[in-house]
Amino acid sequence: MPRWKALPDGLDPEVSEFTSQLRGLVDRSGLSIAALSDRTGYSKTSWERYLNGRLLAPKGAIVALAEVTGTHQGHLTTMWELAERAWSRSEMRHDMTMEAIRISQARSALGEFSQHPAGGSGRPGGSGDRPAGTTVDFGVVRVPGAPSVPQQRGPGGPSRPGGPSPAGPSPTGGPKRGRRKLTIFVAGVVGAALVVAAAVLLTDLGGDGGERAVAQSPSPSPSSSAPVLPAGVKCGGDACTGKDPEEMGCGGEFVETVSSATVGTALIEVRYSKTCSAAWARITQAAMGDEVRITAGGETSGQTGEVETATNAYTPMVASPDSAGAKACATLASGETGCTPVR
Repeated sequence: MPRWKALPDGLDPEVSEFTSQLRGLVDRSGLSIAALSDRTGYSKTSWERYLNGRLLAPKGAIVALAEVTGTHQGHLTTMWELAERAWSRSEMRHDMTMEAIRISQARSALGEFSQHPAGGSGRPGGSGDRPAGTTVDFGVVRVPGAPSVPQQRGPGGPSRPGGPSPAGPSPTGGPKRGRRKLTIFVAGVVGAALVVAAAVLLTDLGGDGGERAVAQSPSPSPSSSAPVLPAGVKCGGDACTGKDPEEMGCGGEFVETVSSATVGTALIEVRYSKTCSAAWARITQAAMGDEVRITAGGETSGQTGEVETATNAYTPMVASPDSAGAKACATLASGETGCTPVR
């Protein structure tokens, strides 16, 4: 049975080549996935995803792999940068494809809606409908193929072209003429309102003192503006809570160990990423059944990780504006417990 699974169909060629290079390095090192996880600090599950092409390894994992296999770090990170750009292009193409599908579905839905307008009779000119192509111009309704119909004037005003005098009866008469009058009246009101609104807006924008700031967007508060994250980092602050730090790109060069403690034979650490404003706990040199938990900011709830197959594990992240209140605690299978000091 081969050690590696076939790479996913449709994987970008540069990503496929990079993944094959990683597999070759692991094969030549003679390390198992469990040993690779133990030596690099990245979980076995994560390495299985990286080496099977389901997830692009973060730069920190590549640097760690170069160290444990004796590979030139610069050459490996250069290949990673090419693969990372290819991976980003693939994600962009996928996003554009999904957007095109959504737009097509929306257009189709709107097309069906326009064929059956709510409250209409289904006939051009019917009650509640406006003929297709009708435009409104300050009280004048224009219908393609028909002469312009000016707004109704008062007594003594000019009559409509080709029609009777204002005092005379309409040849057609009836509700149809009443509907036309109502349409002309509504169009005139809308047009007049637009002219007034435009005049007020232009007057306020052209003032010398700016006493009133019409149409001026309020300045965003610092807390409401989202920070710009580096390439590869996928979350920040509260959005990181409960997420895998490796999958979100918060590890590698963006993380540091801020405190640690020994519990029995196990080492527990608080890992903090200022870039992601989040913390998590890691336990190494541990035994199956050992657990580690991270809390931050005085909260009693947190995130827990358990050692299942290897000798290390880490927790999901918790949001933390700084590392001062983050604390990692371990409960070993032997019953022994301990925590890192709070800074």
